[in-house]
Amino acid sequence: MARTPAPGTRERILTTASRLFYEHGVRAVGMNQIITEAGTGKNLLYSHFPTKSDLVAAYLRRAQEFRVAGARRARESADGDARSQLIATVAEVATLVQHPRFRGCAFRNYLAEFPNETGTAETGTAETGTTDTGDDAPPTPAAVARDFLAATREDLAAQVAALDVADPERLTEELWLIVDGLFLQAAYRRRLDGRVGADAAVDLAGRLVDAAIGDR
Repeated sequence: MARTPAPGTRERILTTASRLFYEHGVRAVGMNQIITEAGTGKNLLYSHFPTKSDLVAAYLRRAQEFRVAGARRARESADGDARSQLIATVAEVATLVQHPRFRGCAFRNYLAEFPNETGTAETGTAETGTTDTGDDAPPTPAAVARDFLAATREDLAAQVAALDVADPERLTEELWLIVDGLFLQAAYRRRLDGRVGADAAVDLAGRLVDAAIGDR
């Protein structure tokens, strides 16, 4: 007689796998390690996640939900004007990367680990965190990561467009470079000199936005 999964088994597996993938990297973590640390049987794990790819995609979708919620809270806490909300978006990343256990962006980390993985990005938005593959095939982890990063940049571009500056594409690219830099520095720099440049990044974003507004 098949054993009935205990309530919360899927969540326990995903929580354990998410911690291990983020701390050690996806390639370094095997399914047997997840089974051991989650305290579950192999058959039970594979009943929830038939492949490691399925489990990694779920880990990235969970990270996506976290990032979407954080960005939404930052905008909601800012003043109603477009400039304040845009700076709050950058400031939220700057705050995130200063956490002592932060080890970089889960999406960028994954794509750096598996640069050649194929997978067409689904359509979706950073705001809703939804994806649509257009068929019944589950999205690959690379597709989840690429889709989220593309949607996040589109979200940033939409915020810049609300400022009605002369060159919105350039300002979007400048701000995206700041965000990329924050994530990259946090993944390695703290271990070198204890810094991530968060305050400087927010100040720079403010200067760039104000300069673009002044050029209108």
